[in-house]
Amino acid sequence: MYLSDFDYLLPPEVIAHTPTEPRDTCKLLVLDKNSGIISHLIFRDLLDLLNENFVLVLNDTKVFPARLFGKKDTGGKFECLLLKQTNQSSYLSLVRGRVKLGQKIIFTKDFTAEITNKLPDGEVELSFSKKGVDLLEEIDKNGKSPLPPYIHSEDKEKDLREMYQTVYAKYQGSAAAPTAGLHFTKELLEKLKDKGVQIEYLTLHVGLGTFKPVTKQQIDDKKLHKENYILTEPVASRLNQAKQKDKKIIAVGTTTTRTLESLSNKKGELFAGEGETDIFIQPGYKFKFVDGLITNFHLPQTSLLMLVSALSNKEIILNAYNQAVNNKYKFFSFGDAMLIF
Repeated sequence: MYLSDFDYLLPPEVIAHTPTEPRDTCKLLVLDKNSGIISHLIFRDLLDLLNENFVLVLNDTKVFPARLFGKKDTGGKFECLLLKQTNQSSYLSLVRGRVKLGQKIIFTKDFTAEITNKLPDGEVELSFSKKGVDLLEEIDKNGKSPLPPYIHSEDKEKDLREMYQTVYAKYQGSAAAPTAGLHFTKELLEKLKDKGVQIEYLTLHVGLGTFKPVTKQQIDDKKLHKENYILTEPVASRLNQAKQKDKKIIAVGTTTTRTLESLSNKKGELFAGEGETDIFIQPGYKFKFVDGLITNFHLPQTSLLMLVSALSNKEIILNAYNQAVNNKYKFFSFGDAMLIF
């Protein structure tokens, strides 16, 4: 299997730089994963598609302002993306440009950091001058929304923080939004519940795997960078009961999909847990728990596009993507959505 198998023609004008408002009025491409039949709707039409025979599982992670700008002690500019907290005062980070071990970074006169470790995969560890709640407050005050590099927005930071966050975000820890969830409004979720749709939540903090290109080694090993998840016992129990009643499990987003598949066995039983997953779902994978997926349109040659292809097949998915381009759907984080089931 090659990355080039998951390529498609992407006109730059289809990349969304701002989200649709209201959130639930974006376009929704509905795809039959077996036949490839396509319908063109809008997102709030989920009310007509889903009923008491469906379960929606959402990722309630919360994005934090993980992009920091400062100066090196040598005077040069410094930019980093905080990925994962390692202790009360340190974060693993992606850094733009070269840095030296032991180098001091200045964000403000009262807020500094030091490069305390450089890892083989390009990450560095930053040890900050503040810790605990004080560190989180400084990051919140000085950090910027970690928008992907393909989004060029002129919106104010206050507005971006709201745009790039799901309405049900709860547990802070993500360096990127679980973007499939951005289309839901509180009103839509309530109306879905009123229709009998079961709604459950888990947590997976989105990290490095979202930003780094896929390597041939990862494809062969079927492993991505690790991301932290939490699935509680009550949620796992309710999901297992729903599965036993033949309800269809619809994962909202690839992050939710990876968590559910990491915590289920070949018998289709789901287990509660807290830990890390490096699962790489690609064509040929046999899904154990997830029946369908709500997701955005992903970049070419990415692990996300490979996961989506695994739920159907590569030809059906790439045909749907081409139809989406032809029908002027918007792509990527602030773009439109698709439902595959």
